[in-house]
This record gives sequence, structure tokens and C-alpha cells, in this order.
Amino acid sequence: MTLLTRPVTNIDRLKTFFNHSVIYALLLIGALWALFPFAWMVLTSLKGYTEAYAVETFLPTRWLFSNYIEAWNTVGHFPRYFVNTLFIAICTVAGVLITSTLAAYAFARMEFPGRDVLFLILLATMMVPFEVTLVPNFILVRNLRWVDNYAALIIPWSASAFSIFLLRQFFKSIPQELFDAALIDGCSHLRFLFSIVVPLSRPALITSGLFTFLASWNSLMWALLVTNKPEMRPIQVGMAAFIGEAGTQIQLLLAAVTISVIPVILLYLILQRWFIEGIATIGIRG
Repeated sequence: MTLLTRPVTNIDRLKTFFNHSVIYALLLIGALWALFPFAWMVLTSLKGYTEAYAVETFLPTRWLFSNYIEAWNTVGHFPRYFVNTLFIAICTVAGVLITSTLAAYAFARMEFPGRDVLFLILLATMMVPFEVTLVPNFILVRNLRWVDNYAALIIPWSASAFSIFLLRQFFKSIPQELFDAALIDGCSHLRFLFSIVVPLSRPALITSGLFTFLASWNSLMWALLVTNKPEMRPIQVGMAAFIGEAGTQIQLLLAAVTISVIPVILLYLILQRWFIEGIATIGIRG
């Protein structure tokens, strides 16, 4: 028995072309809408002081690329802010990946009393607002004498409930047969984790690392609270130096913001394939 299929007509092709055109047009509008703030930021950073406050001009009449050099040199510690932020973000990502990988594997693969209850408690901590824990965390850091120290900027954020949850969901999807085969060969939990689970979980690890890097890079309130010396502050705190009593040098401020955004964009462009794969696969795993 053969199935008869209706031949594709010109009307069908026209409908398909129209549907695709509408979808692409909507996606293009959404992309332009999302990119407009970034375009405005970059273009304003290339204007003069007076023109930057003029709302009737979108493109600069004079393209002042010197604003970036001036923004870099105006604040005496701006290069140090940049290095501090990069160092803090890298250390925080390393700490989160290590602690989250170990904890997620324990919740996903190991059997111990109270495992599910502890995991629910861990998830419940994600509902606690950051502002609620701000004062107790600061008192603890002050008693440890970590103020104006990298430890205060790194160690409190070296564990993440969200990353543990994300990696645990990915680890649970790895076939049990792999663990059984490794167990027969005399493989321990740690060897199975680092030899089999971690290589298979690269997209999830990169996704977790990108989220952590972005959160650390944009950290402002905590860094402002635990640092007093300018040389210890990250870039988000340092950009406040462009805001003074006489007014805000908005063109220099946006030039500094553009500089601070570049590392995040470059990191995403390099890792976007694994990031998209991690988001897609984690979303369909149980």
C-alpha cells in the first residue's frame, strides 16, 4: 500500500515564504530592540560632554575615540579595578565549579540518609533575598578580618545553590550503566566523577561558569560594603568615580562601561556553542 502525497503548489510555497518572512521580521525587530541600549551606550561614549546630554542627536558629530583613553586614565586605579575584577571572577568561577561539581554528584549519585531533605533545604536557600543575608555576612567577614581582602570578595561566593541544582540535573541524566561498568572495573566515586562525569558534562559546567562569571563581574553592593581601599575595589565600584558633585561625565562613564562589557561579550562568543548546548540539554533533562 502506497501513501499518496499532494504535490506542492505555488500557493503552498507562497504561504511558507510568508510565514517564514513574518517570523524572521519579528525576530529581527526583537534583536534590534535588544541591541538598541548597547548601540546607544557605545555611540554616546564617543560624543563630547555637551552632546552626550543632547537627546536629539543619536550619532555623534565628532567621533571621540579619545574618550576611552581618558576614561582609562582619569580614575587613577581604573586598570587595577579591571585586574581585580578579572582575578575575583576567575577565582569565584573556579570555587563554584569545584564545590558545585562535588555537591551535585553527591546529590545525584550517592545514597546517604537525608539526601533529599538536604537538597530541598538547599533549594529553599535560593528563595532568600540577598539583602536579608547582607548584614550577617558582613559581620562574619568583619570578625574574620577579611575587610579589604580578596577573601571577602571570593570565598563567600565560592558555592552556589543554583549551580549545584543545575549540575545535579545534568548528572542524573548520565546513564546508570556507565557507573555500573566503572564500578565493576574497580572505579571509585571520585575517579568516576572526574574521568567520566565531568568530561560528559562540559556544556553544563560551561553554562554554570558563565552565569557565575557574569554575576561576579557585575557585583556592586557586596564589593562596595567590604572594600575601603581603592586598590582593592572591582570595576563596578570604580566606575562610581565618574559621578561627582559637579555632575556626571556621562561620555566617560559609558566608555568605562563599554570597556567593562567587552570581556563578558568575548567570553560568551568563545563559549557560546557549549553555553547554548548546555541550556538546551539541561532544559529537557529530568
